[in-house]
Amino acid sequence: MDFLRRTLLAGLVVLMPALAQASLYQDLRSKISGDSGAMSSADFERMAMQIRERAIQQTRPPAVTVLTAPVVGFGKYPWHRNIMTTVFWIGERPTARNPVPNNRSAWDANWARNYGGYDNPDPRYRDPRTFAPRGFVPRQNPFYIALPYCDVSRGNTKPEAKSVIPWFRDCYEKPGKTVLKGRWIAIHHGGKTAFAQWEDCGPFRTDHWQYVFGNERPRPNLNRGAGLDISPSVRDYLGMGKNDLCDWKFVEANSVPDGPWKNFGDNNTFALKRKGANLYQYDRNNARNGSTINAAIRPSTSSVPLNGSSAGVRASPSVGFQE
Repeated sequence: MDFLRRTLLAGLVVLMPALAQASLYQDLRSKISGDSGAMSSADFERMAMQIRERAIQQTRPPAVTVLTAPVVGFGKYPWHRNIMTTVFWIGERPTARNPVPNNRSAWDANWARNYGGYDNPDPRYRDPRTFAPRGFVPRQNPFYIALPYCDVSRGNTKPEAKSVIPWFRDCYEKPGKTVLKGRWIAIHHGGKTAFAQWEDCGPFRTDHWQYVFGNERPRPNLNRGAGLDISPSVRDYLGMGKNDLCDWKFVEANSVPDGPWKNFGDNNTFALKRKGANLYQYDRNNARNGSTINAAIRPSTSSVPLNGSSAGVRASPSVGFQE
Protein backbone atom coordinates (compact mmCIF):
# COMPACT_ATOMS: atom_id res chain seq x y z
CA MET A 1 0.00 0.00 0.00
CA ASP A 2 2.85 2.41 0.91
CA PHE A 3 4.52 1.58 -2.40
CA LEU A 4 1.33 2.40 -4.33
CA ARG A 5 0.94 5.68 -2.42
CA ARG A 6 4.49 6.74 -3.27
CA THR A 7 4.02 5.77 -6.91
CA LEU A 8 0.80 7.74 -7.19
CA LEU A 9 2.35 10.79 -5.53
CA ALA A 10 5.20 10.68 -8.01
CA GLY A 11 2.67 10.45 -10.84
CA LEU A 12 0.89 13.52 -9.54
CA VAL A 13 4.04 15.58 -9.93
CA VAL A 14 4.22 14.57 -13.61
CA LEU A 15 0.50 15.22 -14.17
CA MET A 16 0.37 18.57 -12.38
CA PRO A 17 0.10 20.64 -15.61
CA ALA A 18 -2.87 18.54 -16.65
CA LEU A 19 -4.64 18.92 -13.30
CA ALA A 20 -4.07 22.68 -13.48
CA GLN A 21 -5.68 23.33 -10.10
CA ALA A 22 -3.41 23.75 -7.05
CA SER A 23 -6.17 23.29 -4.49
CA LEU A 24 -7.22 19.98 -6.07
CA TYR A 25 -3.61 18.81 -6.05
CA GLN A 26 -3.10 19.65 -2.35
CA ASP A 27 -6.35 17.91 -1.41
CA LEU A 28 -5.46 14.76 -3.28
CA ARG A 29 -1.90 14.78 -1.93
CA SER A 30 -3.06 15.03 1.69
CA LYS A 31 -5.55 12.19 1.27
CA ILE A 32 -3.06 9.89 -0.43
CA SER A 33 -0.20 10.62 2.01
CA GLY A 34 -2.49 10.06 4.95
CA ASP A 35 -2.09 13.59 6.38
CA SER A 36 -5.84 13.96 6.93
CA GLY A 37 -6.41 10.55 8.45
CA ALA A 38 -6.91 6.98 7.48
CA MET A 39 -7.96 6.20 3.90
CA SER A 40 -9.54 2.88 3.03
CA SER A 41 -8.35 0.74 0.13
CA ALA A 42 -11.67 1.30 -1.70
CA ASP A 43 -11.37 5.09 -1.33
CA PHE A 44 -7.78 4.94 -2.49
CA GLU A 45 -8.67 2.98 -5.64
CA ARG A 46 -11.58 5.29 -6.42
CA MET A 47 -9.38 8.35 -5.98
CA ALA A 48 -6.67 6.84 -8.18
CA MET A 49 -9.19 6.20 -10.99
CA GLN A 50 -10.47 9.78 -10.73
CA ILE A 51 -6.94 11.16 -11.05
CA ARG A 52 -6.23 8.95 -14.04
CA GLU A 53 -9.46 9.89 -15.82
CA ARG A 54 -8.97 13.62 -15.24
CA ALA A 55 -5.41 13.44 -16.48
CA ILE A 56 -6.48 11.63 -19.64
CA GLN A 57 -9.25 14.14 -20.33
CA GLN A 58 -6.88 17.09 -19.81
CA THR A 59 -4.10 15.71 -22.01
CA ARG A 60 -6.34 14.37 -24.80
CA PRO A 61 -6.10 16.57 -27.93
CA PRO A 62 -9.23 18.59 -28.70
CA ALA A 63 -11.76 16.97 -31.00
CA VAL A 64 -11.59 18.16 -34.59
CA THR A 65 -14.78 18.29 -36.65
CA VAL A 66 -14.13 17.56 -40.33
CA LEU A 67 -16.66 19.30 -42.52
CA THR A 68 -17.59 17.40 -45.68
CA ALA A 69 -19.17 19.33 -48.51
CA PRO A 70 -22.50 17.87 -49.68
CA VAL A 71 -22.83 16.72 -53.26
CA VAL A 72 -24.59 19.63 -54.91
CA GLY A 73 -28.06 18.75 -56.15
CA PHE A 74 -27.90 15.01 -55.44
CA GLY A 75 -31.03 15.14 -53.28
CA LYS A 76 -33.07 17.05 -55.83
CA TYR A 77 -34.87 14.00 -57.22
CA PRO A 78 -36.39 11.04 -55.32
CA TRP A 79 -35.20 7.42 -55.42
CA HIS A 80 -37.17 4.71 -57.21
CA ARG A 81 -36.70 1.74 -54.89
CA ASN A 82 -36.44 -2.01 -55.60
CA ILE A 83 -36.80 -1.80 -59.37
CA MET A 84 -36.41 -5.00 -61.38
CA THR A 85 -33.56 -4.39 -63.82
CA THR A 86 -32.39 -6.15 -66.99
CA VAL A 87 -29.38 -5.70 -69.25
CA PHE A 88 -29.34 -4.59 -72.88
CA TRP A 89 -26.52 -3.58 -75.19
CA ILE A 90 -25.84 -1.67 -78.38
CA GLY A 91 -25.92 -4.05 -81.34
CA GLU A 92 -28.07 -6.63 -79.55
CA ARG A 93 -29.74 -8.86 -82.13
CA PRO A 94 -33.46 -9.66 -82.08
CA THR A 95 -34.72 -12.82 -80.39
CA ALA A 96 -38.12 -14.34 -79.60
CA ARG A 97 -38.21 -12.40 -76.33
CA ASN A 98 -36.51 -9.33 -77.78
CA PRO A 99 -37.89 -8.68 -81.27
CA VAL A 100 -36.31 -5.23 -81.67
CA PRO A 101 -32.60 -5.05 -82.62
CA ASN A 102 -30.53 -2.51 -80.73
CA ASN A 103 -28.59 -1.08 -83.64
CA ARG A 104 -30.73 2.05 -83.23
CA SER A 105 -32.27 3.81 -80.28
CA ALA A 106 -35.34 5.93 -79.70
CA TRP A 107 -33.27 9.05 -80.43
CA ASP A 108 -30.51 7.78 -82.72
CA ALA A 109 -31.23 5.86 -85.95
CA ASN A 110 -27.50 5.01 -86.24
CA TRP A 111 -26.81 4.17 -82.62
CA ALA A 112 -24.46 1.21 -83.19
CA ARG A 113 -22.46 3.03 -85.85
CA ASN A 114 -22.17 6.18 -83.74
CA TYR A 115 -21.12 4.09 -80.74
CA GLY A 116 -18.30 2.61 -82.79
CA GLY A 117 -19.06 -1.11 -82.65
CA TYR A 118 -20.82 -3.98 -80.95
CA ASP A 119 -21.00 -3.55 -77.17
CA ASN A 120 -20.40 -7.25 -76.49
CA PRO A 121 -21.86 -8.18 -73.08
CA ASP A 122 -19.62 -11.24 -72.69
CA PRO A 123 -17.18 -10.47 -69.82
CA ARG A 124 -14.36 -12.07 -71.84
CA TYR A 125 -14.61 -9.20 -74.30
CA ARG A 126 -14.74 -6.39 -71.78
CA ASP A 127 -11.98 -4.44 -70.03
CA PRO A 128 -12.24 -4.96 -66.23
CA ARG A 129 -10.38 -1.69 -65.59
CA THR A 130 -12.44 0.74 -67.68
CA PHE A 131 -15.61 -1.41 -67.99
CA ALA A 132 -15.61 -0.61 -71.72
CA PRO A 133 -15.69 -3.15 -74.59
CA ARG A 134 -12.37 -4.42 -75.85
CA GLY A 135 -11.29 -4.09 -79.47
CA PHE A 136 -12.35 -0.47 -80.04
CA VAL A 137 -12.64 2.81 -78.20
CA PRO A 138 -16.34 3.62 -77.75
CA ARG A 139 -17.32 6.94 -79.26
CA GLN A 140 -20.22 7.23 -76.81
CA ASN A 141 -20.48 6.63 -73.10
CA PRO A 142 -20.59 2.85 -72.38
CA PHE A 143 -22.48 3.64 -69.16
CA TYR A 144 -25.98 4.00 -70.60
CA ILE A 145 -29.52 3.05 -69.59
CA ALA A 146 -33.09 2.95 -70.89
CA LEU A 147 -36.30 3.99 -69.14
CA PRO A 148 -39.88 3.38 -70.35
CA TYR A 149 -40.71 6.88 -71.55
CA CYS A 150 -39.99 8.88 -74.68
CA ASP A 151 -40.81 12.58 -75.00
CA VAL A 152 -40.91 12.56 -78.81
CA SER A 153 -43.41 10.79 -81.09
CA ARG A 154 -43.52 10.99 -84.89
CA GLY A 155 -41.25 13.99 -84.89
CA ASN A 156 -43.27 15.98 -82.34
CA THR A 157 -42.85 16.65 -78.65
CA LYS A 158 -45.53 14.83 -76.67
CA PRO A 159 -48.14 17.19 -75.17
CA GLU A 160 -47.60 16.05 -71.56
CA ALA A 161 -43.82 16.43 -71.71
CA LYS A 162 -43.69 20.08 -70.64
CA SER A 163 -45.69 19.38 -67.49
CA VAL A 164 -44.21 16.03 -66.38
CA ILE A 165 -40.48 16.40 -67.14
CA PRO A 166 -38.90 18.38 -64.26
CA TRP A 167 -36.12 19.97 -66.34
CA PHE A 168 -38.20 20.59 -69.51
CA ARG A 169 -37.99 24.39 -69.36
CA ASP A 170 -34.22 24.31 -68.84
CA CYS A 171 -33.52 22.10 -71.87
CA TYR A 172 -36.30 22.64 -74.40
CA GLU A 173 -35.04 24.01 -77.72
CA LYS A 174 -37.63 23.23 -80.40
CA PRO A 175 -40.58 20.87 -81.10
CA GLY A 176 -39.55 17.29 -81.73
CA LYS A 177 -36.13 17.54 -80.06
CA THR A 178 -35.76 15.41 -76.95
CA VAL A 179 -34.91 16.89 -73.56
CA LEU A 180 -34.22 13.40 -72.14
CA LYS A 181 -31.32 12.00 -74.17
CA GLY A 182 -28.07 11.98 -72.21
CA ARG A 183 -29.54 12.90 -68.83
CA TRP A 184 -27.67 11.34 -65.88
CA ILE A 185 -29.04 8.86 -63.36
CA ALA A 186 -27.58 7.14 -60.30
CA ILE A 187 -28.06 3.36 -59.90
CA HIS A 188 -27.50 1.80 -56.47
CA HIS A 189 -27.01 -1.92 -55.89
CA GLY A 190 -25.06 -4.01 -53.40
CA GLY A 191 -23.57 -1.05 -51.56
CA LYS A 192 -22.22 0.63 -54.71
CA THR A 193 -23.54 3.42 -56.91
CA ALA A 194 -22.91 3.79 -60.63
CA PHE A 195 -23.81 6.72 -62.86
CA ALA A 196 -25.03 6.48 -66.43
CA GLN A 197 -26.72 8.42 -69.22
CA TRP A 198 -30.25 7.91 -70.53
CA GLU A 199 -29.81 6.86 -74.17
CA ASP A 200 -32.85 4.74 -75.09
CA CYS A 201 -36.45 3.96 -74.15
CA GLY A 202 -37.77 0.73 -72.65
CA PRO A 203 -38.14 -1.96 -71.55
CA PHE A 204 -41.43 -2.62 -73.39
CA ARG A 205 -43.00 0.82 -72.99
CA THR A 206 -42.32 4.39 -74.05
CA ASP A 207 -45.26 6.10 -72.33
CA HIS A 208 -45.03 5.40 -68.61
CA TRP A 209 -44.20 8.88 -67.36
CA GLN A 210 -46.19 8.23 -64.17
CA TYR A 211 -43.44 5.82 -63.11
CA VAL A 212 -40.39 7.56 -64.60
CA PHE A 213 -41.25 10.98 -63.15
CA GLY A 214 -43.80 10.00 -60.52
CA ASN A 215 -44.66 7.49 -57.81
CA GLU A 216 -46.12 4.59 -59.81
CA ARG A 217 -44.43 1.19 -59.97
CA PRO A 218 -43.36 -0.27 -63.32
CA ARG A 219 -46.22 -2.08 -65.02
CA PRO A 220 -46.22 -5.88 -65.40
CA ASN A 221 -44.28 -7.24 -68.37
CA LEU A 222 -42.49 -10.38 -69.59
CA ASN A 223 -39.33 -9.46 -67.69
CA ARG A 224 -40.84 -9.71 -64.20
CA GLY A 225 -42.03 -6.11 -64.26
CA ALA A 226 -38.65 -4.65 -65.22
CA GLY A 227 -38.54 -0.87 -65.11
CA LEU A 228 -34.91 -0.19 -66.05
CA ASP A 229 -32.43 -1.47 -68.61
CA ILE A 230 -28.71 -1.04 -67.95
CA SER A 231 -25.65 -1.46 -70.16
CA PRO A 232 -23.00 -4.17 -69.63
CA SER A 233 -20.70 -1.53 -68.13
CA VAL A 234 -23.23 -0.64 -65.44
CA ARG A 235 -23.88 -4.33 -64.80
CA ASP A 236 -20.18 -5.09 -64.38
CA TYR A 237 -19.46 -2.11 -62.15
CA LEU A 238 -22.32 -3.00 -59.79
CA GLY A 239 -21.98 -6.78 -60.08
CA MET A 240 -25.62 -7.24 -61.03
CA GLY A 241 -27.18 -10.44 -62.35
CA LYS A 242 -29.53 -11.23 -65.22
CA ASN A 243 -32.66 -10.02 -63.44
CA ASP A 244 -31.75 -8.02 -60.38
CA LEU A 245 -33.12 -5.30 -58.14
CA CYS A 246 -31.68 -1.83 -57.77
CA ASP A 247 -32.58 1.70 -56.73
CA TRP A 248 -32.24 4.57 -59.19
CA LYS A 249 -32.76 8.33 -59.35
CA PHE A 250 -32.12 11.27 -61.65
CA VAL A 251 -29.11 13.47 -60.87
CA GLU A 252 -27.79 16.69 -62.31
CA ALA A 253 -24.46 16.59 -64.13
CA ASN A 254 -22.77 18.62 -61.40
CA SER A 255 -23.78 15.91 -58.89
CA VAL A 256 -21.96 13.10 -60.73
CA PRO A 257 -18.78 12.04 -58.86
CA ASP A 258 -15.60 10.69 -60.41
CA GLY A 259 -15.81 7.22 -61.92
CA PRO A 260 -15.33 5.23 -65.13
CA TRP A 261 -18.55 6.75 -66.48
CA LYS A 262 -16.53 9.92 -67.20
CA ASN A 263 -14.02 8.29 -69.55
CA PHE A 264 -15.50 7.95 -73.02
CA GLY A 265 -17.92 9.45 -75.46
CA ASP A 266 -18.77 12.33 -77.70
CA ASN A 267 -22.09 12.42 -75.82
CA ASN A 268 -20.40 12.38 -72.42
CA THR A 269 -20.77 15.64 -70.49
CA PHE A 270 -17.35 15.26 -68.86
CA ALA A 271 -15.45 14.17 -71.97
CA LEU A 272 -16.93 17.15 -73.79
CA LYS A 273 -15.84 19.50 -70.99
CA ARG A 274 -12.29 18.15 -71.19
CA LYS A 275 -12.29 18.98 -74.90
CA GLY A 276 -13.54 22.49 -74.20
CA ALA A 277 -16.79 21.91 -76.10
CA ASN A 278 -19.79 24.17 -75.73
CA LEU A 279 -22.32 22.08 -73.80
CA TYR A 280 -25.23 24.18 -75.06
CA GLN A 281 -24.30 23.04 -78.56
CA TYR A 282 -23.27 19.42 -77.96
CA ASP A 283 -24.98 18.40 -74.70
CA ARG A 284 -27.82 20.84 -74.23
CA ASN A 285 -29.79 18.55 -71.92
CA ASN A 286 -27.00 18.75 -69.34
CA ALA A 287 -25.65 22.21 -70.15
CA ARG A 288 -27.29 24.27 -67.43
CA ASN A 289 -26.00 22.13 -64.56
CA GLY A 290 -22.86 20.91 -66.31
CA SER A 291 -21.06 24.22 -66.67
CA THR A 292 -19.69 24.10 -63.11
CA ILE A 293 -18.25 20.58 -63.17
CA ASN A 294 -14.55 19.92 -62.75
CA ALA A 295 -13.67 18.04 -65.91
CA ALA A 296 -9.95 17.84 -65.11
CA ILE A 297 -10.34 15.21 -62.38
CA ARG A 298 -9.45 11.77 -63.65
CA PRO A 299 -11.98 9.01 -62.96
CA SER A 300 -11.37 5.93 -60.83
CA THR A 301 -11.43 2.40 -62.23
CA SER A 302 -12.46 0.13 -59.36
CA SER A 303 -14.11 -3.19 -60.23
CA VAL A 304 -16.30 -5.89 -58.72
CA PRO A 305 -16.80 -9.58 -59.57
CA LEU A 306 -19.05 -10.34 -62.53
CA ASN A 307 -22.32 -12.24 -62.23
CA GLY A 308 -22.76 -13.27 -65.86
CA SER A 309 -24.50 -11.54 -68.73
CA SER A 310 -28.15 -10.94 -69.34
CA ALA A 311 -30.58 -9.56 -71.86
CA GLY A 312 -33.50 -7.20 -71.67
CA VAL A 313 -36.59 -6.86 -73.81
CA ARG A 314 -36.80 -3.61 -75.74
CA ALA A 315 -39.61 -1.36 -76.80
CA SER A 316 -39.84 -0.29 -80.42
CA PRO A 317 -37.56 2.74 -80.82
CA SER A 318 -39.27 4.11 -83.94
CA VAL A 319 -41.61 6.32 -81.91
CA GLY A 320 -38.95 8.82 -81.02
CA PHE A 321 -36.68 9.33 -84.01
CA GLN A 322 -35.65 12.91 -84.49
CA GLU A 323 -33.59 14.79 -86.97
